[in-house]
Amino acid sequence: MLAFTLIGPALFGRQASRFSIVGGLFQDFAPSFFHMQKVLIPLLGRMGADIKLIMDRPGYVPKGGGLITMVVVPLSGPLKPLQMIQRGAIEEIRGIALSSHLSQQKVSRRMADRCMQLLLRQVPDCEIDIMEDSTAAQRGAALAVWARSRENCLLGADQAGKPGRRSEAIADFVARSLIDDFGSGACTDRHLADQLILFAALADGTSEYSVPKVTDHVRANLWLVEKILGAHTEIKGKILKVSGIAYKTSNSLHLS
Repeated sequence: MLAFTLIGPALFGRQASRFSIVGGLFQDFAPSFFHMQKVLIPLLGRMGADIKLIMDRPGYVPKGGGLITMVVVPLSGPLKPLQMIQRGAIEEIRGIALSSHLSQQKVSRRMADRCMQLLLRQVPDCEIDIMEDSTAAQRGAALAVWARSRENCLLGADQAGKPGRRSEAIADFVARSLIDDFGSGACTDRHLADQLILFAALADGTSEYSVPKVTDHVRANLWLVEKILGAHTEIKGKILKVSGIAYKTSNSLHLS
């Protein structure tokens, strides 16, 4: 979450920014490292952002201790708008099954095998990489998958482990979340739906993209960019339309 909040200011800085952030990278009810690295940042790249995100060490609650490095290059002008209305068929799914200090229990393999078994019923191509870690401050696990469509849309799903949560339950949740989101026909997943709103509001032009569902998070973010940035927003069914303010480094916001 902290890395997410730093992207916007760093994109409009005077020089490149490098952040080292320590904490829990995988937990419930928060953006995960893999979703940000594999789904959000590539889409921001299409809008003109140059962001690199590296995991130096995994971290989980309650001990934390994870370490990520993020490098953000300032924009030379405003962000470009994003157009994702027609998704097309899902062509491939990739993923990462990570576990720390759990190799004997085969947690990574169990998550990956179960998730692929479920997803291959829906798509012809699915591969999940296995990551076994011994550097984290405690035991932990995380599973993330992301899908690419024929029209180059990206959708992701993920979940972290916690005591009492079985590997197979994590795999079931992640597979079901992704299947539900791409089954809706949307061009984004349930998390991207609201994460992209800020960047669309700063862009030069109108962004349009379809979402699985118009949630309270989506409505709240649309309200915020209207009130704070002055962007114009619109919801048509499950399509979000955001007319950006063409913000660039030389701009200054006058808030009342």
